[in-house]
Amino acid sequence: MEIVIRASVIFLVLWALTRGLRRRALSNMAPFEMLLLVVIGDIIQQGVTQEDSSVTGAVLAVGTFAFWITAWSWLSYRWDGARRVLEGVPLVIVSDGQPVPEALQLEQVPMAEVLEAARQHGIEDLADVRLAVLEPSGLISFIKRDPGGDA
Repeated sequence: MEIVIRASVIFLVLWALTRGLRRRALSNMAPFEMLLLVVIGDIIQQGVTQEDSSVTGAVLAVGTFAFWITAWSWLSYRWDGARRVLEGVPLVIVSDGQPVPEALQLEQVPMAEVLEAARQHGIEDLADVRLAVLEPSGLISFIKRDPGGDA
C-alpha cells in the first residue's frame, strides 16, 4: 500500500511540475533537458519503490500511474472544467495578423518562435494569419485568412 501512496504523491508532483512549466518549454526540449528527464525518472523510481526491487513493487507503481492517467483522462473527457485544469486551455497569440503581446509575454514565447512556426506551416507573413493559437501541448496552430474575403 505504501508504494501506491508514494506513486500517487509523485504523480501529483509531476503533474504540478509540468503544469507550472511554460507550454513552449515542454514542446521544445533541448537534448540536455531530455537527459534531465531520464535522471528525474531514476530519482522518482527510488522515491516510489525505495528498497523494494520486486516485480510486485514495480507493477504496483506502474499500475498506480496507469490508474491516475486513466482517471484523469476520463475526467477530462467528461467535464470541460476538469480538462481546463488538468490540461490547460488554448491561448490566442496572433489575432488578425497582429501578435497579442500579453499572451506572448504570459507564456514567454518569443516572436521568433511564432515566425518560425508560421514558416513551418508555409506562412510567409503574419498578415496572412487570422488566428494563431498556442495549444495546451505547446504547439502553435494557424488559421489563415480567407483569401477571397476580409476576414
